[in-house]
Parts: sequence; structure tokens; C-alpha cells
Amino acid sequence: MPAVPGREARYDCEYVRNGVANLFMMFEPLVGWRRVRVTERRTKKDRAECVRELADEVYPHATRVVLVMDDLNTHTPASLYEALEPGEAKRIADRLEIHYTPKHGSWLDIAEIELGILGRQCLDRRMAEREQLIREVSAWESDRNSAEAKVNWQFTTADARIKLRKRYPSIEV
Repeated sequence: MPAVPGREARYDCEYVRNGVANLFMMFEPLVGWRRVRVTERRTKKDRAECVRELADEVYPHATRVVLVMDDLNTHTPASLYEALEPGEAKRIADRLEIHYTPKHGSWLDIAEIELGILGRQCLDRRMAEREQLIREVSAWESDRNSAEAKVNWQFTTADARIKLRKRYPSIEV
């Protein structure tokens, strides 16, 4: 907008979106291991493939794989059945122990903390190509895994009872 008496000239920057990507974070905080999968979208099929990879490739001998995650529409055992053959989905689902963070409580999810670190250390700029994003995330993941970087989780049960008392009211007899 041109300058007028009492006001300088102004202009509006147009944001041009060159594409989007989704990141799935798999994180084992006590070991300091993480895997980040870059996908085009956040679909049930993409999520099911991450869970299959976790169960079959990362922990093939584990009888139980414990997952802590947000309560999103893709984060259900049903997504496995929508994306995989029924027998395959059941085989994987039977090995899962799922714990959901409370609604509006994704900050309780340690993987979300790790995603925040990824954002600050790696995704602090725009990347023009998906391949560049994949390379950068892979390099960050490799560095963090080599360092066995862990999250210093300090939220205790006592803290949870105070912080979450509105979400989980006590039952008094």
C-alpha cells in the first residue's frame, strides 16, 4: 500500500507453500534411540507401516511392544486392519500395549519432546525439496542416536495428580 500522510508505505508478503510433509517419531527414551519416518501425509496406512516396522524390524523378538502416543484417529489398532491384511494386522496388534496421552496432553508424550528438539535443531528453516528434508532428518537422527541422547523426564506421579486433577477428578467415598 502506498505511503499516505502519517503512514509509511506497507507491503504484504505472500507465503508460497511448496508442499508439506509429515513426520512420525518413534522414540525409546531410556535407550536414547529414535527413528523418524518422513511421509507425504499422516494416513492410517503410513502409521500402520511405522508400527509394522517397529514390531517386525526393530523389536522382532519382543513379546510385547509398548506404545505411548496421542489419541489421534490414525493411532488405533483399527488402522492396522485398514492398511494390512487381517492376519498380519492381528499378529501385530496382539503384540501391542497401547497407552494414550490425555486429550490436550500431548506434552506428556516424550516423543513430542523429541519432535520439539528435532524442530529446533533441524527443521528451523524451509527446505525446498522433500529429499533434502529426508537427508537432514536422517543426519539429525543418526547424530542423536550415536550420542544416545535421552530425554530427562521429570514429571512424577505426584506432579501428574496436581497438574491433571481437572482431567482426572478424584472419587471420594
